[in-house]
Amino acid sequence: MTGGDPEAREWTRYWRSAELPLEAMYASFLRHRYHRHSHETYSFGVTEHGAQTFTCRGAGHTSAAGMVMAFNPDEVHDGHAAHELGFTYRIVHIGQELITDVLADMAGRAVGLPLFAAPVLSSPVLAARLRGLHTVLSRGAGPLERDESLASAVAALTRLAARTPAPPPAALRPTAVPRLAAKARELIHDRYADPIGADDLAAWTGGSRYAVYRAFRSAYGLAPSEYQRQVRLRAARRLLALGHPAARVAGEVGFTDQAHLTRWFSRSYGVTPTQYRLARAG
Repeated sequence: MTGGDPEAREWTRYWRSAELPLEAMYASFLRHRYHRHSHETYSFGVTEHGAQTFTCRGAGHTSAAGMVMAFNPDEVHDGHAAHELGFTYRIVHIGQELITDVLADMAGRAVGLPLFAAPVLSSPVLAARLRGLHTVLSRGAGPLERDESLASAVAALTRLAARTPAPPPAALRPTAVPRLAAKARELIHDRYADPIGADDLAAWTGGSRYAVYRAFRSAYGLAPSEYQRQVRLRAARRLLALGHPAARVAGEVGFTDQAHLTRWFSRSYGVTPTQYRLARAG
């Protein structure tokens, strides 16, 4: 490994839209390890230098320079540097409703959302479109240029998705979720800031604690406690985007204190809550 302070070689730059479900990050990581997490949005990353390795859908994957990472909404994944030289990448998070609107406008009618069968794609065209979109967003381009770049990237994404087989139905289909898991998820969403216990989930669903845990882990890829933390983190993102201070947000969404929120926010998203709140919006 080359000399220099490893911590100084890690940096992040974050941008988010004030009015659209659209965010972008440019980052370089050496030691940072993403904890298992997911996003409500589609997330598309382009590895610029080095390589990132991660697990998704029960298997390991590596994205080297020039490759694209494509995560469907709610797909659980982690990530870290594949070797001691670290990695640099750009990632764009695009809300499902935004992609729906773009596709409907392009087709002149309502169309289904694309699903990506593989989390790592090799497509120079798509990588270029995503880099272009990321650049347009991060430099604060006007609405017209932003919309044009977004449409170009979404068009490239959907063309690529159409040429690949759809994911296994059970992976993303709500009807495939067992009743116990769906009921437990309902309670977690309703009371995410509360100290829910295994007995609470069992009583609410009518199943045993073990049965609920096993069904939930199978359906959503996370233990109920991990999923509750994800719901809390998503609530924190919404409040931080509105300008609420991290210390107050931590208590409102169920974290013990600001340090607890900061630790898990950074592990999941690569930036601190304060960095996210102060990210340039436009």
